Amino acid sequence: MNKLKLFCLSALLIITSNKIFTQNITQTVKGQVIEKQTLASLPGATIILLETDPLIGTTTNNDGYFVLENVPVGRVSLQVRYIGYHTATINNLNLISGKELVVNVEMEEKVQKIDEVVITATRKGETINQMTSISARTFSVEETQRFAGAMNDVSRMAANYAGVCTSNDALNDIVIRGNSPSGLLWQLDGVDIPNPNHFGQLGATGGPVSMLNNNVLSNSDFMTGAFPAEYGNALSGVFDLRMRNGNYDKHEFLGQVGFNGFELGAEGPISKNNNSSYLINYRYSTMGVMQAIGIDFGAGTALPNYQDLTFKFNFLTKKIGKISIFGLGGISDINFLYSERDTTKNDEDFYTYDNRDILSKSKMGVIGISHTLIINSTTYSKLIVGASVMFNENVVDSVSTETNIPRPYYHGNFTDSRIFGNFYINKKINSQNNFRIGVDVKRIGMNLTDSVYDASKDRFVTMVDNNDFTYLYEAYIQWQYKLTDNLVFNPGIHYQQLVLNNSNSLEPRFGIKWHLSNTQSLGFAYGLHSISQPLTVYFKQVELPDLNHFLPNKNLDFTKSNHFVLGYDIYFKKNLRFKAEVYYQDIFQALVEQEESAYSSLNNNSFTRFSPDSLQNTGTGYNYGLELTFERFLDKGLYYLFTGSLYESKYRGSDGVLRNTAFNGNYVFNALAGKEFELSSRKQNAKHKKFITIDAKITYAGGLRYTPVDVEESMKNHQTELDETRPFSEQFDSYFRADIRIGFRLDGKKVSQEMAIDIRNVTNHKNPYMMMFNTTTGEEEMINQLGIYPIAQFRVIF
Repeated sequence: MNKLKLFCLSALLIITSNKIFTQNITQTVKGQVIEKQTLASLPGATIILLETDPLIGTTTNNDGYFVLENVPVGRVSLQVRYIGYHTATINNLNLISGKELVVNVEMEEKVQKIDEVVITATRKGETINQMTSISARTFSVEETQRFAGAMNDVSRMAANYAGVCTSNDALNDIVIRGNSPSGLLWQLDGVDIPNPNHFGQLGATGGPVSMLNNNVLSNSDFMTGAFPAEYGNALSGVFDLRMRNGNYDKHEFLGQVGFNGFELGAEGPISKNNNSSYLINYRYSTMGVMQAIGIDFGAGTALPNYQDLTFKFNFLTKKIGKISIFGLGGISDINFLYSERDTTKNDEDFYTYDNRDILSKSKMGVIGISHTLIINSTTYSKLIVGASVMFNENVVDSVSTETNIPRPYYHGNFTDSRIFGNFYINKKINSQNNFRIGVDVKRIGMNLTDSVYDASKDRFVTMVDNNDFTYLYEAYIQWQYKLTDNLVFNPGIHYQQLVLNNSNSLEPRFGIKWHLSNTQSLGFAYGLHSISQPLTVYFKQVELPDLNHFLPNKNLDFTKSNHFVLGYDIYFKKNLRFKAEVYYQDIFQALVEQEESAYSSLNNNSFTRFSPDSLQNTGTGYNYGLELTFERFLDKGLYYLFTGSLYESKYRGSDGVLRNTAFNGNYVFNALAGKEFELSSRKQNAKHKKFITIDAKITYAGGLRYTPVDVEESMKNHQTELDETRPFSEQFDSYFRADIRIGFRLDGKKVSQEMAIDIRNVTNHKNPYMMMFNTTTGEEEMINQLGIYPIAQFRVIF
C-alpha cells in the first residue's frame, strides 16, 4: 500500500514539476541519489522541492540521477525519500542564474523497518564521514564566502568554530584546543597532501594565502579531536576536503578578482553519454595591485607573488567504475629586504628588523588518480595512486648597519617528494554492520640542505645535509555497528610505521553516539593519535671536533596523544542548535632537549628560528577545555553563530617545569550573524533578481603568549634575543577584532554577477603580535597585528 501511495505521489510530482514555474529568472537543480554505505545508486527515489504549493518534484532514473528544471533562483530546499531509508532534507541551497545547482544526496538505510514512511529531517551540521561520533562537523563552500573575515579560506572560516582560533591575522594557521598548528592533517579527495598554502614552509600547515580554491570544493568535514581510525599521522585535527565534479552536461565559466587573486575557471562535460566531466581553475596574485593602492596585507614593504592551478577530470564507466584524475599546485615567492628599506619611515615592519634580507620561495604540487569500483550491491573499493612535492628555499643575508651591504648568513633548501598509494574496501553486511579496511603507503624522498654562518668559527656550519628516502606505512580497520537507529558504535584501530627508524604505533579508536530523542544526542569518543617529526628534525647534524657529523635525532619516536571527548547536542527547532563538549588530551613522547631546558616541540610554529639539535621523546603536556556552540542555521535569509571556548594548555620540558604552551590563550569567543535580502520585484516578467547580504563577526580572545626580549643580549648581538629561561611567561592584552561584509548579487537570465566588500578589523583595533628589539633605536618595541583591512571581490558566473 505504501509503495502504491509513493508511486502515485511520484507520478503527480513528475507531471507538475515542469509546469508550475513560469518566472523568467530560473535555473536547473539536478544531481544523483546514492546509498551512503555502498555508493550504489537509488533508482526511483523521490525528490521534493519544499515550500512550493502544490509540491514540486521528480524521481531518480535507473542510475539515480534526477533533474528539476525551471526552478526560480534564490534559496531552495530539497527533501529526498526512499522506502526503507531515512529521509534526507537539504535546506537553503543557493540557486543562482549563472550556474546549475548539482546536489548529490547520500541516504542511510534504516535499522528498524516500519510500515509507514516517517519523515525525519537530516540534522544540519552532521558529517559526511559516517564513522565520526563527535568533535566534527560538515561545512559548506558557501560558508567560506558568507562568514565575514573568512576571505574564501577554509582555515579562516573554521576559526569561527568552538575550540579553534588563529595564531595571527596575517596567516591562516589554526590552533585547535591549544595544540600547535603543525598537528593538523590536510586531506584532499582521500589523500594526505602537503601544506596547501602559498609561502608555506615544510613541516607547517598554514600560510598567508590558501591554494585551496573554494570555487572547486564540495561540502567537506572538519574534525577537532578523537577522529576515526582512517586518519593517521595527526595530533590536533583533520581537514577532510572534497573536490566537486564539473557539470556533466553543460559548459560553465567563472571569472573572479579578489584577495586570493585574478581567477578564471571552466567546467563542463567530456562525454554526455556517461556523465564524465572536467573542472579547471587558475589564479594569479593581486597583491601588487593591493600594495599600489596602499592596502597593508601584513608583509611590510615586500611584494608577495603567487599563482596556482586546480583541476579534476571525472570519468564514469559501466564496467570498470569511476576514474578521477585530480591535482593542485602552486608557486610563490617573497623578498623582505632590509637593505632596501625606506630609512625616512619607521614602519611597523618586523620582517625588516634585525638587519636582515630574507628571500623565500616555495612550490607545492599534488596529483592523484582514483578508481572507485562498486563490486556488488554491498561492497565497493577505492584505489588512489599519485605523487606530491613540497619545495622551500630560504636565504638570509646579514646587512651591515654601517655600509648597508648584505652578507650571506643562512641558506636552506628543502624538498619533500612523495609517491603514494592507498586502498580501502568497504563492506556493508546489513543495515546494522558496516566495515572498512584500508592501507596507505608513502615513499618519502627528501633532499635537505641547511647551513648557517657561525661567527665564533668564522665559517658556515651545516645543520642538515641529506638526500635519501624512506617509507611510511599506515593501515586501519573501522566497524560501524548500529544497535538501533538511535544508538551507534564506531570502533576502529589504526597502525603506522616509519621505516626510517622502525618507530611504530598501534592506536585504538572508539566512538559512540546515542540519540536520546529526535532532537537530542550524547556522544563520546576516545582515540590514541600519533604524529611523525618534521624531516629536518630527524636529519639535524651535530658537528664533531674532527669536522665529521652525526645524527642525534634519527631514532626519535612519534609524538602521541590520548584524546577523550564527551558531548551533548540539542536541536530546539530544525534550524536552531546548542552543542556542548568537554575534552582532555594527554600528550606524551613530545620532543625535548637531552640537556635540561624549557624547549618542547609542542610549541612548534611559535616563531622560534631553529630547534635544538639533540632531542629525546620524554616531553609531556596536556590540554583540556569546555566548548559551547549556539547557532541558527541559515533559514529565511537569517543565520547566527555564537561559540565560546575555555581551555588550558600546558607542557613540561626536560627541566620538568610546568609551563603555558605558546598557544594557551585560555579563552576565545566568536559572535557571527548575517542576513540575506531579496531586493528585486516579484513580477512575472522581471529581467533580474537582486540580492544583498550583510554579515558581521566579533572575536574576543586571550592574548598571545610570548617570551620576553633579553635587551642586554640583543644590544650586544645587534638582533632580537629572547630570554629563553622564561618561555611564554608573558601574555599580551586580550585580542579583539570586528569584521563586516556586504555583498550584492545580480541574477540575469544566464549570468550571475557578485560584488562584495569584506572589511577585517573594521574598528582598526591594535592587537599586539610580538615584542622585538629595534636595532635602529636600541629599544624594545611591540609589533601589532594587521589594522583595518578592506578587501573587494567581484565574480561573474555564466
